Amino acid sequence: VQLQASGGGLVQAGGSLRLSCAASGRTFNTYTMGWFRQAPGKEREFVSGISWSGGSTSYADSVKGRFTISRDNTKNTVYLQMNSLKPGDTAVYYCAAGSPLHAIVVVSTRGYDYWGQGTLVTVSS
Repeated sequence: VQLQASGGGLVQAGGSLRLSCAASGRTFNTYTMGWFRQAPGKEREFVSGISWSGGSTSYADSVKGRFTISRDNTKNTVYLQMNSLKPGDTAVYYCAAGSPLHAIVVVSTRGYDYWGQGTLVTVSS
């Protein structure tokens, strides 16, 4: 599976962005998809994930109520709608695929086998 993330950019605090992650391969619809982020000098952290069927989602406490993850298995794409952005959301955002056919979203990086190249989100105050 190859992943290509896009949609990052510069936005003012309070603004919105939608990230997309397009996947190659016929098995996309069997994978849990996750979004992680990494700010300078910090470890990569879980942001959100969605199970292979879309029936289960998970969010980091820091983004609950502001971010929404979704997927379109017909387009092999997962999305992250980010609203009410804060300067603390500034990071490189990575999409990842893993844990095939798991009902529960894995929040650890160890649960993901494939990673995209990352897209930079910068939120100005």
